[in-house]
Amino acid sequence: MQRAFSFLPIVLWLLSSLGMADDRPNIILMLADDQGWSGLSVAMHPTFAGSKGDIFQTPNLERFASQGMRFSSAYAPASVCSPTRISLQTGKSPAALHWTKAAPAVQGQKFIEPQLIKNIAANEVTIGEILRKAGYATAHYGKWHIAGGGPGNHGYDEHDGDTGNENAFQFKDPNPVDIFGMAERAANFIERSKKANKPFFIQLSWNALHASENANEATKAKYANVTAGNNSKASSVAAITEDLDTGVGKLLTSVQKLGLAQNTYVIYMSDNGSGGGKRTGLNGGKGSVWEGGVRVPFIIRGPGIEANSWCDTPIVGYDLYPTFCAWAGINPAALPPGLEGGSILPLLSNPKQGVVQRARPELVFHFPHYQSDDGPHSAIRMGNLKLIYFYEKNSSSLFDLSKDIGERTDLAAKMPKETQELQQRLVQYLKDVDAQQPTPNQNFDPSQPTQARKGRGAQEKTNRGMKKK
Repeated sequence: MQRAFSFLPIVLWLLSSLGMADDRPNIILMLADDQGWSGLSVAMHPTFAGSKGDIFQTPNLERFASQGMRFSSAYAPASVCSPTRISLQTGKSPAALHWTKAAPAVQGQKFIEPQLIKNIAANEVTIGEILRKAGYATAHYGKWHIAGGGPGNHGYDEHDGDTGNENAFQFKDPNPVDIFGMAERAANFIERSKKANKPFFIQLSWNALHASENANEATKAKYANVTAGNNSKASSVAAITEDLDTGVGKLLTSVQKLGLAQNTYVIYMSDNGSGGGKRTGLNGGKGSVWEGGVRVPFIIRGPGIEANSWCDTPIVGYDLYPTFCAWAGINPAALPPGLEGGSILPLLSNPKQGVVQRARPELVFHFPHYQSDDGPHSAIRMGNLKLIYFYEKNSSSLFDLSKDIGERTDLAAKMPKETQELQQRLVQYLKDVDAQQPTPNQNFDPSQPTQARKGRGAQEKTNRGMKKK
């Protein structure tokens, strides 16, 4: 078997030695924190009214969306933050990485949650590492939250350190949760990369929407009385959302002023969903694998992408790893083993007929933990059908997302064949990636009080409104 040989390092050396510009595209990934599918004033679905917020004002992201493509069926790899973050860095699912939850385990329940690694391994080849090796200048600003010594140990030339949620709280007006500081550092990095004739990759992991009470005072005053019942938390979330939008606008303006907009791909997404309910039409929220927990806003702008375009093909965060590598001209044979994502390039040029080629056709969301009323549960989506399996009840629910995006009509009894097939696929996938599972608690005593769960899921309210057919 002949070993593949890449001429890319030689080409990069020749370009550098001759003082020639590297015209490969620049890449900016912006990751919001806890921002749901309907968390912007930008609609995430062309016909679904609940896909944008009622009170949010995000004019910069509205303009950004009009210049690029929106994905109405985009998913975070997990319904909580750090599993999504390590998935984006590695191109692998949280289930395969054995990191499926951010909060501590809940004790005294019917099942025992698996122990998590919660530390990115040194042998994982991050997107920062592979792009830097290919000649890109790399930077990570904001929330890292996956340990491992921080971004500097994992392929990033510049970074803010091994940061977590706590780093957001120290920044207040006039730099709420460091939004404007991050935008300024990124702009400086972009300018220096341009002068050095180097393409760049920047990930801005915004701290917002955390510490929403730190929103600028003027912005908070604007929203003080616009939420139902003068809800102070809802008001501050709306305010920090607008402050975040302002930061996004500052960064996009910097890219434009430096003349790099035509050769820069910019992606905006969130690390997890953050709720559904009647207003949005989505069920579930953070810590659940219902649509409200994993479906997120996703907008992309860049060379060759049609303005104000839409795509409804399902994509997931770990699709970005091979996509970025394709833009960088990295030979697919040089990609690390175990990647689960597929390049979304075919969708960017043909959103209606393009196909993402992954190792597996299904998307799986595995949450073997307690953080919602659903308890441990996992989901699998294939085509328009989505199955959710509940470990405590040993039962599954089936939904057709093309007709029931709110997951309210359980088709499991009506479609037993499809339910069984998806159930088998889910079991096989979890087995193949050696996913950790919840185990029965032999000492469980239902008469004893259990530790309170963080957050509230959708199963109880869904059962009340679900139609059995």
